[in-house]
Amino acid sequence: MNTLTYHGEKPQAFIPDRARLSLERNAFVRYGDDVYRINQVLDFKTVVGIDVYSGRAAALPVDGLKPIAQERLDGLYVNYDMESISEEQWAIAKRRFEAIEPLLGDVVRTKAEIKARALLYEVDTATVYRWMDRYKSWGELLALIPRKRGWQSGTVRISAEADELLDEVIREYYLSKTRPTVSKAVSEFRIRAQARGIPMIAESTIRQRISRISDKQFLRGRGFADKARNSYTPSPGSFPGADFPLAVVQIDHTPIDAMVVDDVHRKSIGRLWLTLAIDVHSRMITGYYLAIDAPSVISVAMCVAHSIIPKEEWLIAHGIEGDWPVWGFPRVLHSDNGADFRSESLRKSCSNYGIENRFRPVKRPKYGGHIERLMGKFMQAVHGLPGTTFSNIQQREGIDSDAQAALTVSEFEVWLVREILKYNAKYHAKIFMSPLHKWNVGIFGGRDDTPAMGLPPRPADPFTIQRDFLPAYERTVQHYGVELDVTYYSEALRPWINAKDDSGKTRKFIFRRDPRDISQLWFYDPHLKQYFKIPVANQSFPATSVWEFRAAKKQAVEQGLANIDDDLIKRLIIENRELVESAKATTKKTRRLAQRQKIHQQNKTPALPAATPAPTIQITARPAGYSGLVDDLDDGFEDIL
Repeated sequence: MNTLTYHGEKPQAFIPDRARLSLERNAFVRYGDDVYRINQVLDFKTVVGIDVYSGRAAALPVDGLKPIAQERLDGLYVNYDMESISEEQWAIAKRRFEAIEPLLGDVVRTKAEIKARALLYEVDTATVYRWMDRYKSWGELLALIPRKRGWQSGTVRISAEADELLDEVIREYYLSKTRPTVSKAVSEFRIRAQARGIPMIAESTIRQRISRISDKQFLRGRGFADKARNSYTPSPGSFPGADFPLAVVQIDHTPIDAMVVDDVHRKSIGRLWLTLAIDVHSRMITGYYLAIDAPSVISVAMCVAHSIIPKEEWLIAHGIEGDWPVWGFPRVLHSDNGADFRSESLRKSCSNYGIENRFRPVKRPKYGGHIERLMGKFMQAVHGLPGTTFSNIQQREGIDSDAQAALTVSEFEVWLVREILKYNAKYHAKIFMSPLHKWNVGIFGGRDDTPAMGLPPRPADPFTIQRDFLPAYERTVQHYGVELDVTYYSEALRPWINAKDDSGKTRKFIFRRDPRDISQLWFYDPHLKQYFKIPVANQSFPATSVWEFRAAKKQAVEQGLANIDDDLIKRLIIENRELVESAKATTKKTRRLAQRQKIHQQNKTPALPAATPAPTIQITARPAGYSGLVDDLDDGFEDIL
């Protein structure tokens, strides 16, 4: 066993927090130091809560609420990195989810339904209940992975029959509206055990198991939640298509049909790439990602994270007033068959959050019609901007797009977000209302008794969501640190230097990294179940993207330099940047490189938006043949499928 003693300053640990804030009626939440039961959901911003201790009602802001802390049971994998789970374990967890999926949702399930699923999957009824409890408590596939064999500290060896009976007594007797004491629960276990011929277990074992019940389970089970819910609430396992918000989210990339300019000289640096996500049911745009670089795994990761995470901080950071009340996990992520959408890291991250990856049939574009038409309409609006390239050569004839380009990347992004908010609020002919209204009806219900799904669970920690979708790598830890393009080191790695696995081979560990900034990476400690930020070993090494680093390394190799080292690469990167600085006023390519470096160094992500004021957009040039304001160019959005 490797020692976990650190020499010098102890590195800061980041514990994965995949908790979701339930915003349904009768759910328990924390606001400040107090616990409230949600009595009424007023809108996307406010709920009415009843203080569980004083009984007083209060209006609570949604963005200030926190979920009730869950007890982490020994042996569960809920705080693991997804890449640390074997394919065999994933397969077991998926089969267990398959067994309980039709039973999930907010409708009351009969014992007969539970028993039928148990018979179909050849397990005990109590086992199905236990799987349901775990998944509902944690909301992630990791909770269904078989618990580790062997005894964790604080656990007691009891028979499988006694274990199932104990779960039954807690679920059916202790967590009931009669609110029996722990002593009565012990007596109830003794009575049932004698009737079934099961040996009695120690009273301390029963009390220990009861002490592990989370606050949320305890309060809900003992009479603070309704027994029955709206039987029309959509169930994750029953929808045939996009029948409610977040049932299906489509995602795709497109190049922007307009040139943008750099921040310094305001000269053209070329086109940007847009990754966009849309909720098929409501046609609501759920998230986006804007980049200078061509689409990649990081484009998908950032767009999916942005789609899931609440948008309030994002709008504030961009200085935009408006509402974008979208957050939550989609049931299905629908995309084309590109390698960036089929990556193993994305597949596992989606699977853990209950997101099913579906891909369009090859050469069948109609299956991506919603997102394709949405992007087409956005490009029509872009065609009214200075610097537009239009969509074909015939339209572009006689227009110098580079010369007319006027918007910087940040200015274009502000324009884009405003267009998204306008699109969400405009009438849509195919759904006979605006996407925003359709979204509201799907969440809260309509005048005609339209079924309502309620507010989707709100992610508690945006950083965990974002980190889970970053590309993952497996590497060994050597005495000098870990090698991933460059060398990284931190005291957090010391306990695992030259560690061996069970077969005696050098053990590999999981690292995650944002390729736009390789000055640091995330190390997952398999013993502590925590992440540590690991900096590049050479502290003078500049913050750079993986593309910039590899370009410099290639340059060194082409120069025939035999010994490639970090100091050489660092020097070449700095020299290249100086070259770009001296040349960026003259050529588009070097201006584009300089702007990319600047954007990557800002490290703006969905979880940590850069707090910059909204730039003032001045349209100084218009393509020939176009007139009117940019704000009037969104006509026609209403006919998007």
